[in-house]
Amino acid sequence: MRTIGLIGGMSWESSLEYYRIMNETVKEKLGLLHSAKCILYSFDFEDVARLQHEREWEKLTKMMIEAAQILEKAGADFIVICANTMHKMAEDIQNKINIPILHIADATSKKILEKNIKRVGLLGTKFTMEEDFYKKRLKEKYGIEVIIPDNKGRETIHNIVYDELCLGVTKQSSKQMTKRIIEDLITAGAKGIVLGCTEIPLIIKQDDVKVPVFDTTEIHAKTAVDFALNSF
Repeated sequence: MRTIGLIGGMSWESSLEYYRIMNETVKEKLGLLHSAKCILYSFDFEDVARLQHEREWEKLTKMMIEAAQILEKAGADFIVICANTMHKMAEDIQNKINIPILHIADATSKKILEKNIKRVGLLGTKFTMEEDFYKKRLKEKYGIEVIIPDNKGRETIHNIVYDELCLGVTKQSSKQMTKRIIEDLITAGAKGIVLGCTEIPLIIKQDDVKVPVFDTTEIHAKTAVDFALNSF
């Protein structure tokens, strides 16, 4: 079994889900007392969130590269970034380390294509929904068209993530607002919904949505286990 290097703490609530899912998946696959071999570098998310909203992406990239290098030196065989938004600098990080990064968009795209879906609605932070680093990868590498909410919908989802979910707060009212935004995406032609923020699965499950839901946290964590147990 290879050692997974986790860059987490963005937020720790979703990092906790990564750890749980990975260990449960290893146990399911190997049985007995087996669990995942992993090393976690966890950020203070207050620092990260502040720099995100100040658009200090160069500082954040430097921080992420340093975290990945620490994990590599500690013995990680590959890197898992436990946040969709911070894949914005995945290529820059990859250029500074000698072990692979398991990209969350690649893992998710493969699951989307398995269901023969070519148009999805994307929920996430405003950074993930509005910038090209995520949508462009789905479109250019996998031929998947991405629909995002309108301005009000994007603002609503972004605020739910930072003001509630990243603080461990889940509200029924926010769940209902998110479901309405998802319905709008389906009406606009989305055949599946990508929960492109690792906190959103805390309030939205498959039973809440009438089209396939792609929980990026679960997909990424389970793909990491497959990667750890099999040859690169």
